[in-house]
Amino acid sequence: MTGGAGRGGGDARAARLRRRWDREASGYDRAFAAAERRMFPDVRRRLCALARGDVLEVAIGTGLNLPHYPADVVGARPAGGAGGRLTGVEWSPGMLEVARERAGRLGLDVDLRLGDAQALETPDGSFDTVVCTFSLCGIADHRAALAEMVRVLRPGGRLLLADHVGSTSWPLRALQAAADLVSVPWAGEHFRRRPMAWVQERPLVVERHERTRAGVIEWLAATVSP
Repeated sequence: MTGGAGRGGGDARAARLRRRWDREASGYDRAFAAAERRMFPDVRRRLCALARGDVLEVAIGTGLNLPHYPADVVGARPAGGAGGRLTGVEWSPGMLEVARERAGRLGLDVDLRLGDAQALETPDGSFDTVVCTFSLCGIADHRAALAEMVRVLRPGGRLLLADHVGSTSWPLRALQAAADLVSVPWAGEHFRRRPMAWVQERPLVVERHERTRAGVIEWLAATVSP
């Protein structure tokens, strides 16, 4: 749903999808504001409040999560001080530019950089928290991206995920399957993925979990086993 990091499958397709996200970057927030208010109005605030220590946000998009992080994570400049403990990775230069502008308006000291969610340029065990919201649905190999997120977490580190997923209602799942026939080839957008299933198969301990709106919106907090 947001501008992802590392989309596509094949250079030509990836380049086409990146150009699409770049074009949509300036109007993205306005285009999806109504849907966000209706479907998941409080998810970003609740999820980002759980971030601690050195934080990596994967597929940061236009930076919609930035206002919701704790002050000691984003290093608010008005406090003078130390900070800059949030690193954001984004695949679309256009989306990343919007995120940088938002960080500047908010006076946040954060490190925002281009990167691929499927191959993070970060050593193992670099972060205390990894966040990814409403973006795994658009990453070509979401399992590779999830594996990368866990790889860069320290022992006991926290994985925070939110996305739209396959519904618990079969009529809605049927509509999502029909939507996939168009959205996957056109925009790389998957409506029936469910990251929670991947998390449950790994050495991760789920601490918080919520699923709403006929099961379409799901978020979770899980920790890496020490």
